[in-house]
Amino acid sequence: MKLTKYEHSCLVISKGDATLVIDPGSFTTPLTDISGVVAIVITHEHADHWTAEQLNRLLDRNPSARILGPAGVAAAATDFQIETVKGGDSVDIEPFTLQFFGEKHAVIHSSIPIVDNVGVLVDGSLYYAGDSYTVPEGIEVETLAVPIGAPWLKIGEAMDYVLEVKPRRSFPVHEAVLSQIGKTMTQARIEAVTTQGGGEFFVLEAGESFDL
Repeated sequence: MKLTKYEHSCLVISKGDATLVIDPGSFTTPLTDISGVVAIVITHEHADHWTAEQLNRLLDRNPSARILGPAGVAAAATDFQIETVKGGDSVDIEPFTLQFFGEKHAVIHSSIPIVDNVGVLVDGSLYYAGDSYTVPEGIEVETLAVPIGAPWLKIGEAMDYVLEVKPRRSFPVHEAVLSQIGKTMTQARIEAVTTQGGGEFFVLEAGESFDL
């Protein structure tokens, strides 16, 4: 199974001839050449995690791809057939097994409504919590995608999240809002707590891949 990171929080996982796309949003370059897509997971409704344009690009090449997301995504993406999922659900879409965790987006501010959000565990190996610090209880996470820059994010909380999950390895996502200086600083913090928990840390730039 191969993971390819695109800009911000878009992840593409390939297994044989099948492909899974997670969070194809507005901070990601147009996804015009991805084929073999069997499923698209959208963790929540914010535009940096999905856009109609990105979904249409993917569906033009992959018309049978299934789209999964929480109820808030289904309400926002009414032009698309969204399969609603919530924490505790497990869905098999060959050759992938998807398990979902959590219910809500992290708090940005008391004046801003909290939207639905789900984390997703792919094949019991790769875990990505969307815009949340939801811990997949009872799961030994092999690879954790860690958000490092967002209006809702405090780096100390992200560090505590990694310490609680104790992944075997971690890499940063949700970094489009950061300068290179900011990315270097926050990546060092996440590396420190990952290694403290006995894991290893690595960085994937947009377009780079890693064998899971």
